[in-house]
Amino acid sequence: MMNVITNLITYLPYFFAWFLLIYMGLVVLVYTGMLLLSIVQLKKEQRLNKQEVYDDYLELTYTKPVSILVPAYNEEAGIIETVRSLLSLKYPQTEIVVINDGSKDQTLNVMIEHFQMVKIGKVVRKQIETEPIKAVYQSTIFPHLLLVDKSNGGKADALNAGLNISKYPYFCSIDGDSILETDALLKVMKPIVTSGDEREVIASGGNVRIANGSDIQMGSVLSIRLAKNPLVVMQVIEYLRAFLMGRIGLSRYNMVLIISGAFSVFAKKWVIEAGGYSTNTVGEDMELVVRLHRLVKDRKLKKRVTFVADPVCWTEAPESLTYLQRQRSRWHRGLLESLWLHRGMTFNPKYGTVGTVAFPYFWMIELFGPVIEFMGYLYIVFALFFGGIYLEFAIALFLLFVLYGSVFSMTAVVLEGWSLKRYPKISDVVRLMIFSLFEAVWYRPLTVLWRCGAIIQTLFRSQAWGEMTRKGLAKTGQRAS
Repeated sequence: MMNVITNLITYLPYFFAWFLLIYMGLVVLVYTGMLLLSIVQLKKEQRLNKQEVYDDYLELTYTKPVSILVPAYNEEAGIIETVRSLLSLKYPQTEIVVINDGSKDQTLNVMIEHFQMVKIGKVVRKQIETEPIKAVYQSTIFPHLLLVDKSNGGKADALNAGLNISKYPYFCSIDGDSILETDALLKVMKPIVTSGDEREVIASGGNVRIANGSDIQMGSVLSIRLAKNPLVVMQVIEYLRAFLMGRIGLSRYNMVLIISGAFSVFAKKWVIEAGGYSTNTVGEDMELVVRLHRLVKDRKLKKRVTFVADPVCWTEAPESLTYLQRQRSRWHRGLLESLWLHRGMTFNPKYGTVGTVAFPYFWMIELFGPVIEFMGYLYIVFALFFGGIYLEFAIALFLLFVLYGSVFSMTAVVLEGWSLKRYPKISDVVRLMIFSLFEAVWYRPLTVLWRCGAIIQTLFRSQAWGEMTRKGLAKTGQRAS
């Protein structure tokens, strides 16, 4: 018996090392496949004269009207710039509904004063239960701009209130600290418009980029510049990899489970039928997308959720470790909650590729990947003390971490420069490339640690939202310099 235990202790590090190497090798293969799919899709889109195509859509009579919902909680610093950007959108027919979710700052007052809003009597069709609505205001300057003042209920509850107020068949949700490019809504709506009378596409998500460092005035991005804060630069790289590699590849085969709550469009009918946004999860945007997939598959309908790389929403990123940790923790908790709520879809052929491919991917790589990565970092530290064959395994493992993190991040930067070209200065692109090389050394281990902590928080049912202090997008250029 003692010999068995001794042999187990002796060989356990070897087995563990092989497990880590095989797992990380599979992860690299999966991401390589998604990268190739993304390159094919981006190349296909590049063949089109996009500006000519999108300009044509402005003339089409069948372009769908859209209600733009802006949930706002303590967004005094940036809400005016966000609304200004929405007022300047190049789109035939919209209404803008800002939902003040019981803000404790001056969000309500600055909106009323700046846009000269007056209280109106509006009949609210209560299709989804929400916290009480106190009042509805309308701008005397822009009649299609409404402001809803309601009791605090969280972002999901605010969006549900916006759904009750809105009048158009499609709605776009955008965060109160974000800026849309003038043609962004037109571009993100293209898959819906071109799906015709069948209305195959029921949700479409756009690209989200970080605005810190750029020159933003009057709700418009005048010039795009990379922030000097290293933490912000790493987030730029992280966003590029997530949107240009992950979501483009998944979208090609209708496997998108996440479209950013910062910028996404939905068919209102299907969201209402699905029950609206869930107020019982911190990841309400992902949970809604998963629920929509489930609903249409249960009804055996051919519907799609897409991601469009070109339309861009600019948002404010955390500039301190404290707020970044809260944000990443919240995102990972939302991922775990959404997967667990709909765990019956995992490996279930009834739900097509969403159940058989997307769910296993999100469980094994996106959710539990950080746990295995964390164990890999611990193994590397262990190997430094014991040396020998352990050190050889550790070096191989670290190289896989670099390939998984830094090399794929560099590739995402190259894709950005090749396809979308949002960063005009060569020096910014070079800086992104250089920072990518060091992602696996310090930034990725930090996010891995935070995401592991998020799993523990969820297990202990901690529901703290984790607020982020806003500085306002209108001043991002000044504070990044």
